[in-house]
Parts: sequence; structure tokens; C-alpha cells
Amino acid sequence: MLGGIDLARGREYNRAVEDQERLDIQASCEGDQEAYRRLVERHQGQVAGLLWRFTRDRGVLEELVQEVFVQAYFSLSGYRGEGSFAGWLSCIATRTGYRFWKKQSRENAHYEINEADAVEQPDDIDEVTPEEAGEVLHKLLAQLNETDRLVLTLMYFDGCSTEEIAERMGWNRAMVKMRAYRARNKLRAFAEEQGIWETLGWIR
Repeated sequence: MLGGIDLARGREYNRAVEDQERLDIQASCEGDQEAYRRLVERHQGQVAGLLWRFTRDRGVLEELVQEVFVQAYFSLSGYRGEGSFAGWLSCIATRTGYRFWKKQSRENAHYEINEADAVEQPDDIDEVTPEEAGEVLHKLLAQLNETDRLVLTLMYFDGCSTEEIAERMGWNRAMVKMRAYRARNKLRAFAEEQGIWETLGWIR
């Protein structure tokens, strides 16, 4: 026992959850809709949280979450269980968000940043909350191209390493490291140009 928690029982509980997940995946592959509903309910919060990095429009967010689970359903037979199911879904969700950004980029090919789009420097830098700094960063990242934006979003918001980003996207790690280096420089240039670098001084 530790702090009122039975570690052995906790391990048994985790195994039970993992076993149920495995059974639900197997049943889903055999066409059991109720089993797949359980998988969706178990993981939709995680998927929605990840996709919130890609859009702040709740209507679009719901569409992207649905797209992830539709794609996951039709790809389920390809899941080999070599990593966690949650990790597998994260790969699908990240790539879905990336495609959404690329589509946006094509549709807004002639879009130019104007004064209304510029990120404003908070009045008191010393009192900026993590949430406010995160919102500033989110708006600033939107000014990068979709690949640079994705790399830095995964690094700064999801805490992914270059190796994890490469694995999630199926990219070469060297490419991710190069992208991250160049993207940071672009981000700093944009921030300095708009006079908000001090707000993001914690970024390295």
C-alpha cells in the first residue's frame, strides 16, 4: 500500500483496461459497432485536446475529431499493437490537423498579414499568465507555413521531442531538427518585428 493506494491492485486495474481495449479493437475489426463506440468514448477527449492545437473553432474541431475516428475505423486492421492505441490515434489526429492547415494554406494563398492580424504585446509583461503567453504564441505560430507551424506546435504545446515528431509524422528526424531550427528563427524574427519577443522570452 502507498498513500492508501494498492499498487498491485492498480496494476491489475491497468491490465484490465488494456485487456478491454484489446478486446474492443478486435471486436471493432469484426464489425462490432458498440465496441468501437467504447473506443471513441475512451479516447475522444484526448483527440479533441490534440486537435485544439489546430483550430479554435469548435465546429471545425468537431468535424476534425469525427474525421479522425472515421479514418481510424477504416484503418483499424492496420493497427499492430506495437505501440499504445492512444499513440496510434495521436498520429492520425496530428496528420489530420496538418492536412487541415495545408488546405487552409491553399485556400488563403493570397492572404497577407495586416495590422488587424498583428499580435499585440500585453500591457504588463511581468504579469503575463502562461495561458496568455500560450495564446500569443498560438497567434504568432499561425504566421508560419504549415510545416514549421506543426513542428513548433508539437514542441511547445505537446512537449514532443524531434524524435517523437518524426515518428508521429513519418518524417526523417534530421529534417525535423532542421525545420525546428529554422522555424525558431522565423518565429523570433516575427516576434521581434511585432515587438512581442519579450513576452515569448521563455522560448529557446
